[in-house]
Amino acid sequence: VFAHPDDEALASGGLLAWCATLGVQVSLLCLTHGEHGPDQRKSNLQNATTLDVVRARELREAAGVLGIDDVTLLHHEDGMLPWSNTEQLQADISETIARTAADVVLTFDEDGLYWHPDHIAAHERTTAAVAALTGPPALYYVTIPEGTIRAIVAHADTVTPNVDDSVTSRTVLGVTNPDAFGTLAPRPTLALNVTKFTDRKLQAIRCHQSQLGNDALTFLTPESASKLLATEHYRRANVGRQGATFLDSLAADSN
Repeated sequence: VFAHPDDEALASGGLLAWCATLGVQVSLLCLTHGEHGPDQRKSNLQNATTLDVVRARELREAAGVLGIDDVTLLHHEDGMLPWSNTEQLQADISETIARTAADVVLTFDEDGLYWHPDHIAAHERTTAAVAALTGPPALYYVTIPEGTIRAIVAHADTVTPNVDDSVTSRTVLGVTNPDAFGTLAPRPTLALNVTKFTDRKLQAIRCHQSQLGNDALTFLTPESASKLLATEHYRRANVGRQGATFLDSLAADSN
């Protein structure tokens, strides 16, 4: 359960691709079209197709790369999830969990990766939805530890060492402060080595061209991605089904 197109690729692209490869049914619920996000397309293309349509297409392309064939994209307003109809938002999440008979649910941790209000709202509503279910799935929160995104920006700096601070190679998917990622984030309980899937994770990230432009992520190569995108971190929620899940087996296999 993610808030915007591109969240799935950066946060959990490795795990999602891994699950799809194993034959696990992966369903993606995206709560908004990201229509109010930055638009890094060339100006002539910005006028050709509205951003919401472009981002919907990019999401489906990224999902295809990751092996996800069940994508639900909702029309909650981008940037307004904390102030939307929370009952409807939670009901939409609950309906998708029930429809897919989910065994494991992923969403943001309480820090929203970098304290993004939409991400935090997705965390809160998904947690509430799982807690209210009878026979609920296991719930995991994805987090990006402090320093992870800073390392990606540092890599971009080595490739383009003379860029000015105002240039977008300093940003990651529109976030201008890479140190916001992971600041005061809860400690993860599960680390997955997704090195075998960083190529696909990088390909999925690149599907979101409207958000990239000269972004630091564009300077990643398959070789550098195998190092900088190789570990994904999750925290087990204290709501939902407890006990071991197949993610624990993946963690053991990845060590």
